[in-house]
Amino acid sequence: MKNIYGIGCSILYIILVFATSKLLEKKEKEMSRKYIHIMLCNIWFIFMYFFDNFIVAAILPALFVVINSLSYKYDLIKIMEREDKKEGIGTVYYAISLTILSIVTFYFKKPILGLAGVLIMGYGDGLAAVIGQNIKSKEYKVFGGTKSIAGTITMFAISFIISGLIFLYLGTTGLIIKSIIIAAISTLVEAVSVKGLDNITVPLIVTAMFSYMI
Repeated sequence: MKNIYGIGCSILYIILVFATSKLLEKKEKEMSRKYIHIMLCNIWFIFMYFFDNFIVAAILPALFVVINSLSYKYDLIKIMEREDKKEGIGTVYYAISLTILSIVTFYFKKPILGLAGVLIMGYGDGLAAVIGQNIKSKEYKVFGGTKSIAGTITMFAISFIISGLIFLYLGTTGLIIKSIIIAAISTLVEAVSVKGLDNITVPLIVTAMFSYMI
């Protein structure tokens, strides 16, 4: 029964995120996209609280792989899509990474392993883009993608804070060094992953590192 409640709460949370994103859309569409990107990562807390079965945990993310793919192709959820399709299928990658992490971490009954990866993908990458676009700083190109110093620093800082808090909660020794390592690697991975690929590379690599470090 708890798993059913989890699906219901997850759906309600998704609806709430999209509904509140409409308030930002009036100001700037890209800001509302990043709001969705950031806020949806919090759904992992709902997953951790309610789900005890990896199949159930993967149902919604897997469903959104299909929904986001159709939305990208047919522009179904306009608030979520960029006008320039050349930017890649980041929304689809987002759902794919959640699906993979749901299956793997819940199968081994260790969903907290996926928490850092999901939050760093959401908050780290999302805030890096927002701050990078709103604070003037030197820009650089990696594999055709444009990054900013302000965005890179933000990604590192958020990754460090998230990793540190989770290591602290788990009582992990050497949390500062481990957090710096994860922050550095996740920042590097985010910088070299273009066209939305960071929505897969960052959470999966961070999760793999966490499983080794705890």
